[in-house]
Amino acid sequence: MSSVDPTAGLHAQHNRRLFGLAYRMLGSVTEAEDVVQDAFVRWSEMDQSQIRDPAAWLTTAVTRLSLDRLKSARRRRETYVGPWLPEPLATDTVDPADLAGTADSLTFAFLVILESLSPLERAVFVLHDVFGHPHAQIAQMLGRGPAAIRQVAARARRHLEQRQHRYDADSRRQREVTEAFLAACAGEDVEAMIGLLAPDVTFTGDGGGVVAATPRPVRGAGRVAKMLAGFWATGQRRGLSVEAAEINAEPGIVVRDGEDIESVFVFEVRDHRITAVRGVRNPEKLAGFARLRRGR
Repeated sequence: MSSVDPTAGLHAQHNRRLFGLAYRMLGSVTEAEDVVQDAFVRWSEMDQSQIRDPAAWLTTAVTRLSLDRLKSARRRRETYVGPWLPEPLATDTVDPADLAGTADSLTFAFLVILESLSPLERAVFVLHDVFGHPHAQIAQMLGRGPAAIRQVAARARRHLEQRQHRYDADSRRQREVTEAFLAACAGEDVEAMIGLLAPDVTFTGDGGGVVAATPRPVRGAGRVAKMLAGFWATGQRRGLSVEAAEINAEPGIVVRDGEDIESVFVFEVRDHRITAVRGVRNPEKLAGFARLRRGR
């Protein structure tokens, strides 16, 4: 007689939502997957007849596990070599319904801003402003009073508003600008590249000290265009291939060396110009991206 995993249905119903919560908390595909798995393991060990709301229990477990990991992650990032970027997420592998109304909270710009919050502020903001949990429910999850949670949420919101994250939700316009820029790269037309970049555009590269990357952000349309033109020419000489992708709800490219992913680049577009380019080369951050990409 075959046995049925009692958590299978619950996993199918809630896995994507829980992963989305953990990923926004941690900025890591691998760690988010581990946290969700740990939560379901703990669920399987519980007396489930005593749990009235499994979804709330799992959300609480994922939040608390993520908070534990955030505390150690912040210590690791203090010694991180070069600029830190989140692990990229291939959102063209995600059901669009899962991104409805929340795509702006997946962008690299937003996840980097979240890094400036304390772990508690980050948890409260993601639970309330992204996933819509009431303050009273969050207070129960985190073992604090509702008034204290409201104060934390307001403080986090003020901080993020000061950083002025703006998201261009017109995906068609984003793609058009990015495609024009990539065509200019392929044509070695630096002037056209400069025309598609915002004057104060910033390039940020993340190699983590494992592979070569720019040690600090590069600013200015001229400097960024010439640098990216150089990257493109070097990639052509090495025989690297480039494919378009949607990464963290923004247009991007995947650079391959044969079958292996060598790097990914994400383009932030506002007002018909590219305002930021972010490149991840750290192979430790590309493993989860490659795995999800293979599962398309």
